[in-house]
Amino acid sequence: MSKKFSIFLSALFCAFIGGMLLVSCILPDVDFSQLENRKLQELPKLTLRSVREGEFMEDAEAYAADHIAGRDLWVALQAWCERLTGKQENNGVYFGAQETLLNRLEEPDRDKLSKNMEYLDRLCSDVDADVYFGLIPSSAAIWSDRLPAGAPTANEKAVIDQLYRSTRAETVDLYGALDAHKGEDIYYRTDHHWTSLGAYYGYTALMDAMGLEAVPLDSLTPVTVTEDFNGTSFSTSGVRWLPPDSIQTYIPGDGLKVTRYPDGSPVDSPLYVDSYLKVKDKYSYFLGGVQPLCTIETGLEDAPKILLVRDSYSDSLAPFLTKNFSEIHLWDLRWNNTSLQTYIAEHDINDVVVLYSISNYVGDTKQVLLTR
Repeated sequence: MSKKFSIFLSALFCAFIGGMLLVSCILPDVDFSQLENRKLQELPKLTLRSVREGEFMEDAEAYAADHIAGRDLWVALQAWCERLTGKQENNGVYFGAQETLLNRLEEPDRDKLSKNMEYLDRLCSDVDADVYFGLIPSSAAIWSDRLPAGAPTANEKAVIDQLYRSTRAETVDLYGALDAHKGEDIYYRTDHHWTSLGAYYGYTALMDAMGLEAVPLDSLTPVTVTEDFNGTSFSTSGVRWLPPDSIQTYIPGDGLKVTRYPDGSPVDSPLYVDSYLKVKDKYSYFLGGVQPLCTIETGLEDAPKILLVRDSYSDSLAPFLTKNFSEIHLWDLRWNNTSLQTYIAEHDINDVVVLYSISNYVGDTKQVLLTR
């Protein structure tokens, strides 16, 4: 290679890097990624403490990665390169068998989980209601046979069993219920959530724990509402070569009073929000997606009231609960900082369920709000 050509390549590379930097700086910041369905890193504030503790550089790196021009293209290109080189993972998502994307779970912080168990037990002591605790395993645990050979991921069953043994709350055997039906389409292939069928089996596990009778599956009629769902695993992995998922419902939304509280004020809403079927975030079709509080009144007389402290998995579970409860209250600690215990007392809640996917629970920092 001649010296002139080397200089030309170096100049071209510098021009490319400089151009990318300039375009990235000129483009306005975007707060939310529709493709990845998540909030993007905000520009970090430079403080002495953040520099000393290393937070500033970490956040600055995340900010640069989130806001680089053409980010979605680079993520997809990286996934293709990983595949061509024989690698089986990109951005924490494994390229699994049967055209399935599986999210890796890192080993959890045991001290943090121990503190969360303390908060849960304080809730059991402080409310006049039965308290249940359920952790939903990921598709990587239930569909472990689809993982690439030797792919590292945390032992979810061991983590769940340990936490169940350490709490005073009644526990819900979601792992067993889902594992018994692992041959069925109980998770989406391109998304981290369970499907409506998976949510049904989660519902049966909850009803078993509460001593209630679940509606038989053969009495329900599935309705496909879309066949073009590409979920969060599709987005974060950069994989673009898999066919999309379909979304189904089993419970009609008629005759229910659904109230959302997106900003603290009540808004009447349907059980299923059709407008979300036209956008990337199709899973928000269930109840309208992320919100601090949502209530469902079913009109069932002499039926108990239930409150779920939950993440987004409960959005597709809630329709099944309308068959057993007069009121369903969905409470999200990530967005709702008001007093949970006061709310439980004021609304005469009979049953409280702390219900999370394990991937969300092990990283959750809001469980202390259970004690408020």
